Amino acid sequence: MNDAVLRFPVAEPPTQGALVDIAPGIQWLRLPLPYRLNHVNLYLIEDDGGWAVLDTGLGTDACRAAWEIVLAGPFAGRRLTRMIVTHFHPDHVGLAGWLHARFGLELWMPRPEYLYSLALQYAPGDLGAEMHRPFYRRHGLDASVTEIVLSRGHEYLRRTTGVPTTYHRIRHGDSLRIGGRSFRVLTGGGHALEQAMLVCEADRIFLAADQVIARISPNVSVHAMEPDLDALGIYLRSLADLRGEVADDVFVLPGHGLPFLGLHPRIDELTAHHAERCGVIAVACRDRALTVADIVPHVFPRELDAHQTSFAFGEVLAHVNHMLAGGALRLEPGDDATDRYRTL
Repeated sequence: MNDAVLRFPVAEPPTQGALVDIAPGIQWLRLPLPYRLNHVNLYLIEDDGGWAVLDTGLGTDACRAAWEIVLAGPFAGRRLTRMIVTHFHPDHVGLAGWLHARFGLELWMPRPEYLYSLALQYAPGDLGAEMHRPFYRRHGLDASVTEIVLSRGHEYLRRTTGVPTTYHRIRHGDSLRIGGRSFRVLTGGGHALEQAMLVCEADRIFLAADQVIARISPNVSVHAMEPDLDALGIYLRSLADLRGEVADDVFVLPGHGLPFLGLHPRIDELTAHHAERCGVIAVACRDRALTVADIVPHVFPRELDAHQTSFAFGEVLAHVNHMLAGGALRLEPGDDATDRYRTL
């Protein structure tokens, strides 16, 4: 990522328990995550009679404690009006149930994201291990690694407090009034199912969630439920649509990292990044057919823990499926019930 093409108006993130005025009527809150990506950004948007919160944080004691510090400190004397959740990932929806129980907050969310959150809430404790085990094994993940990923790598999905039993659906193209502002709702897939983003053209503000982030690439994965999905193709089309629908001069407020200026150059970088990863895979599979598990170290050469292995595996499969759809790879099923891929 070339920082020279992006500008960061605020160089440092909020410290724990602090709020930063990041734009008129919008405050930036950062909560801790227990992963390599160690934080998530939330935004408080001035609303009628209080403040709406965009995303909630992970359902952990650390995130609840950080919320308590804010509520007793810089936010004391004010009220939350509602919560708008961009997508089902636990670092964004994880405390929705807690905030609803604590403050009676109603939820605004895209329907697929809400329904998947509800499904995870009532999923069995093993989160479908019997579905995931053959999925991982089919793509060459070692049996012992598979068990580690299933026991620890899926812990992320368990870190929620549920969602309310009723919600308000938001859809692509909706106009969402928050206080004195009108935000246009955009949705995009690839990273999630139908992730919501909010753009206020009048004030040139773009709440991008995880679809466009500076310095890191949002994870784009394929999962056992839709094993042949071209998730990367969906994501790349979403980026192209955003480039056409949202002006380059907006102030991007992302779900992770620092807010920045330079939306279109960052979209171009992300598109090029995925093309480069496809190139790495094409080279790796040129001389012999490889499984997804074989390809992972070529794309992610660093040592990975169980959580990272789960994400890396899904991301590599997303690139493989995209290359299959585009005719850059061919599938070579093995006699051992393992799928391998070779460059055409």
